[in-house]
Amino acid sequence: MKIYLDVSCLNRPFDDQSQSRIRLESEAVTILLDHIDAGRWEQVSSRMAEIETSAITDDIRRRRVLQLLPASRIDLSSSIFDRARELVNLGLHAADAMHVAAAETLDADVLLTCDDRLLRRNRKIADEFSVRIANPVDWLKEQDDAKNPG
Repeated sequence: MKIYLDVSCLNRPFDDQSQSRIRLESEAVTILLDHIDAGRWEQVSSRMAEIETSAITDDIRRRRVLQLLPASRIDLSSSIFDRARELVNLGLHAADAMHVAAAETLDADVLLTCDDRLLRRNRKIADEFSVRIANPVDWLKEQDDAKNPG
């Protein structure tokens, strides 16, 4: 299974953990990365994640987030830019559109995000995407439920 973690997910373990939601999402991201490290799932990413991460002003945080990116990341091709423009016209913000377009190009099974704005937009226009978009906590729970019905 190919999983695309956007930068909001990759940042989550380094966010202020005083809110329950952030702690839960951080733990979900950590579990996902453990599964990826164990070879159960494959993390895919794009140069957009690297660009967005490079804009983090805190040097220590930026280095930590960069370490969570897979070594191989897809370049941003003209077809990704074209698709992102279509997605912007559907109401996505430019960076989100680039992540979705890259995840689609990579044939990711899911793009995981902690970005409420992207998740809300997804609920309205999910049929427009060829990649599923979900919150890491919700998606991880679905995976566990599928293994343990009942």
